[in-house]
Amino acid sequence: MQKSDVEFRTGDKGHMVSHDLKCWPEFYDAIVSGRKKHDLRRADDREFRVGDLVRLREFDPGELRYTGREKTVEVTYITRRDLPCALSDEALHPAFCILSIRLLEY
Repeated sequence: MQKSDVEFRTGDKGHMVSHDLKCWPEFYDAIVSGRKKHDLRRADDREFRVGDLVRLREFDPGELRYTGREKTVEVTYITRRDLPCALSDEALHPAFCILSIRLLEY
């Protein structure tokens, strides 16, 4: 994920933001099938909030291209280093967060 992966943003502080992110095929398939309800993401180049929408665009890293498949998920919870963690405050690198997500069906 890079800053250039963000194509659209809406809202100001306190409002929902939409993120446009690459998603590799094995992760995309697991999310779409409902098996994967979380996503580990860099958090040092954007600010995720509960309620944000994330458009996952399937990206084939071998072909270096988007496949054309995409789905939108809603962020329902965020685990990050600045929040207390059951394991320790060092269990998660500060540059990353774990997004709990809910697949949206349109």
